[in-house]
Amino acid sequence: MKSAYELAMERLQKDSPTQILTEEQRKEIAEIDSLYRARIAERELLLKEQIQKETAAGKFAEVEQLQQQLAAELRRLQEEREEKKERVRQQRR
Repeated sequence: MKSAYELAMERLQKDSPTQILTEEQRKEIAEIDSLYRARIAERELLLKEQIQKETAAGKFAEVEQLQQQLAAELRRLQEEREEKKERVRQQRR
């Protein structure tokens, strides 16, 4: 008899089979990760610097707006990264 874990893993495998990536796909995904890590770091540095300036100036409405902008941009960049990685995974080679 199979355990509940084994049965669950079989169902999961049927729903979304494991993809085996080629070396080229792995490299492309690594490049995408590297590029987006740099973009995210760049945006964080820029906006956090602006947040510090506005906080020091006592402009708390602007601080809140910048924090929301930072969160939105980080979310957008992360979504873009995942979409590009998924496109690479779906390529048949």
